[in-house]
Amino acid sequence: MDQILPFVSDIGFPIIVTLYLLHRIETKLDTLNETLVELPERLREGIPKSG
Repeated sequence: MDQILPFVSDIGFPIIVTLYLLHRIETKLDTLNETLVELPERLREGIPKSG
């Protein structure tokens, strides 16, 4: 038991930081994905029809 507590405290912090960073990256990727999905529609609206 005495060996487990330092192991958890040493490993726990990097795990928490990793989870936090993954969450931040996920939200940024969601925003990027939404923007890329909207891009073709916005380009079609911005380009005048010829003919």
